[in-house]
Amino acid sequence: MAKSSSATATATASGTKKRKSKSGALTHEEVKALGLELLSSRAHLNHAPTLLALLSPTALLSIALEALISLQSFFEPLLPSIPSASAAAAAAGGASDDPELVFGAWLRQRFEEFVAALVELSVSPDSDEAIREVALDAFMDFVKLGKDGSFHSAIYHKFLHAVVHATNSIDDVLELLGSKYSKYADVCFFTYTSLDKIANSLGSQTTGSGKDVLQNGDDGAEDRSAICVRNVYNILVHVPALDFKKESKFDMWSTVGLSSKGEKDTSEGSSATRISKKLKLKFTKAWLAFLKLPLPLDVYKEVLATLHQNVIPSMSNPAILCDFLTTSYDIGGVISVMALSGLFILMTQHQLEYPKFYDKLYALLTPAVFMAKHRSVFLQLLDACLKSSYLQAYLVASFAKRLSRLALSVPPAGALIIIALIHNLLRRHPSINFLVHWEVAQDDGEASLPKKIGADPFNNEETDPAKSGAMRSSLWEIDTLRHHYTPAVSRFVASLETDLTVRAKTMEMKITDFSSGSYATVFRDEVCLHRTRLTTFTHSFLRLLI
Repeated sequence: MAKSSSATATATASGTKKRKSKSGALTHEEVKALGLELLSSRAHLNHAPTLLALLSPTALLSIALEALISLQSFFEPLLPSIPSASAAAAAAGGASDDPELVFGAWLRQRFEEFVAALVELSVSPDSDEAIREVALDAFMDFVKLGKDGSFHSAIYHKFLHAVVHATNSIDDVLELLGSKYSKYADVCFFTYTSLDKIANSLGSQTTGSGKDVLQNGDDGAEDRSAICVRNVYNILVHVPALDFKKESKFDMWSTVGLSSKGEKDTSEGSSATRISKKLKLKFTKAWLAFLKLPLPLDVYKEVLATLHQNVIPSMSNPAILCDFLTTSYDIGGVISVMALSGLFILMTQHQLEYPKFYDKLYALLTPAVFMAKHRSVFLQLLDACLKSSYLQAYLVASFAKRLSRLALSVPPAGALIIIALIHNLLRRHPSINFLVHWEVAQDDGEASLPKKIGADPFNNEETDPAKSGAMRSSLWEIDTLRHHYTPAVSRFVASLETDLTVRAKTMEMKITDFSSGSYATVFRDEVCLHRTRLTTFTHSFLRLLI
C-alpha cells in the first residue's frame, strides 16, 4: 500500500494535466464518477487535482457543487493525518524516500488548495448564492475538525483575511457567517483574535489618523486600505459580542472549544465565567485595534452612534476608550455630538475624569444642533448631563442663558425643547431662580436706570461658561417668547410662571416628548388642538339649541 501511495503521488502531476485539458467538457455524471472513484481507493488520488480545477466561481453550478461535495468527503476523514505546513515543507524539501511522508506532503498541498478554493467561492462576487453557502458550510466544517477536535484557527484566519481584503461587497457572506455561526463562543473568540491581528497589520500599512480622514472627507477617492477598514467594521458588526450577563453556558462550534490542553473546569459556572473573561478581552483588543485605524467618515459616524450600546457594555475595561472618545469630542460639530453618548457613560459609570467636558458641551449649543440628525439623543443627554445637584450655579446659569438666547433663533420645535430644558434647570437648581426676575439696583440714580435696563451683561460669543456673565443677566428671552408667532410656543412659556422651587407641586418635563419635534409635528399638534376645540364648541352650541 505504501508503494502504491508513492507511485500515485508521483504520477499526480501528469494525471492532473490530462484531466485539466478535459475538465471543461466534463458532464455532471462524469464529475460524480470521478468523486466516487476518489473515495473508493488511493489508486484514484489523481482525481483530486481534477476536481479541484472545477471549483471556480464561474463554473457550472451543478458541476462545482458535485466536485465540492466529493472533495469534502475525501478530505474530512483524512484531516487528522494531514501533517502541519512546516512538516509537509520539510518532507517536500528533503526529498524523503518515505512514501507516507511524500503522500502527506502531497495531501497537505491539495488540502491547502481546497481551502483556498472554498474561500474564493465564499468571497467571490461571481459565485452563485447556493455555492457560496455550501462552500462556507464546508469550510466551517474543516474549521471545526482541527487537530484533536480543536478550532482550526489558522485556516479561519485565512478566510477572514480574504474577506477583509475583498474589493467587492461581502454582505452576503457576512450575513451567513453572522446568522449561522456568531452564536458560538469559539467562533466569536477566534474572529476577534484574527481581526486584532489584521487590524494591526493594516495599521502598520496605512498612514494618517481618523482625524485626517474626517478633515478630508473625500469618500470618492477611497483607496484599498479604506475598503479594508470598512470590511473589518462590517465583520465586527455581524459578529457582535455575546450577552455575557445572560449566558450561563456557552455553545461551542468545535469539540474542545476554548480549553487549553490539560485544563479542566471545576464547575460549569466557573467555565462560563472564564470563557466570558476571555471573550471580553479579545473583543476589547479587536475593537481597540480597529479604532486605531484611519476610519472613513461614514464609518466614523456609525461607530460613534452605536459605541455606547454595542461596544462599551461588552468591553473588559471601557475606560480605555477615553482617548478615542475625547479626541472625537474635541473635533467639534456633529462628531462631538455623536461622541457625547459614549463619553457620558464613561464619566458616569466608569469614573472617567474629563475637566473640559462641560466647556465643550457648552460650545456645542448652536442653532445647527437643533436641526441635526441626532438632535434627539443629544438633547436627552444634555438634560441628563445637567441633572447633578453638584454643578456650580454659574455653570447652570450659563447653560440656561445660552439656551434662552438660542430660543430666539431656532425653529418652533427647538423653542419648545429649550423651554422644557430651562424648566428642568430652574426646578433642579433653585440657586439660579433669580434669573427669572432680576431687580435692577437704583444706587446710581434714575439717570442711569434706562441704560442699565437695556444692557445685557451676558456675552453669547464667550466659549468659557465662567466668563459669560450669565450670573448678572436674566432670562428676558423667555419673556419675549410670550409673543412668539407660534401659539404652541407662547402657551408653553406659561409653564415657567409657577414657582419651580416648590418641587412637590411641579414635575420635571420629559425631553423625549419634545426632542423629535419639527415644523410638521408642531403644525399637526396645532391642527388637532383647533379641531378638538371646534368639536367641543359645536357640541356645546347644539346643546343650547336643543
